Amino acid sequence: MSTDLQKARTMWFRSLEPVPLDDMIGLWRDVGIPSGHPLDGVLENLDWFGKRIRPDLRADALLFQWTGGHPIAIEPAFFPIRQAIRFSSLGRTFIARNWFSYLHRAFRARGTTASLELRTLDGVETAAMVYDRQPIVDYLRLIADEEVAGMMCVEGDARRYFFRLRRVELSTQGPH
Repeated sequence: MSTDLQKARTMWFRSLEPVPLDDMIGLWRDVGIPSGHPLDGVLENLDWFGKRIRPDLRADALLFQWTGGHPIAIEPAFFPIRQAIRFSSLGRTFIARNWFSYLHRAFRARGTTASLELRTLDGVETAAMVYDRQPIVDYLRLIADEEVAGMMCVEGDARRYFFRLRRVELSTQGPH
């Protein structure tokens, strides 16, 4: 892991403005931001789509591409985060991508999997996605209109995973 890159990304994230909760409602397309974290490239390899936040501030924390490009919500509890990090190199393989594409239906969430709430990070209150059954909080900060940076924090792990969210227009959400 490149600690210099982790430090640079963390400083950049902390320089961004906070995000109000209501500004996060909707469908968001994710892309990872390389930072030397073990999960860099894993989610993209598995056809990661993004996140969906509902008006009641409940969320689909992990959306992946399904047939036809429509997003499907996956239950994060199926993938214990510490094991996912430990075996992250496998997640970047063709075999993992192929295997995961066949198991979407089995891993499908039966409801929302996280909540959006205000959390304080470095003295700044901002929107944060708190996972229901994982020790994960995704802190969110504003990059520009319709674009947000995320910093995933796993309880007990000092490394941070960074990602960028871009709002998806309602007409392109699809039926899922």
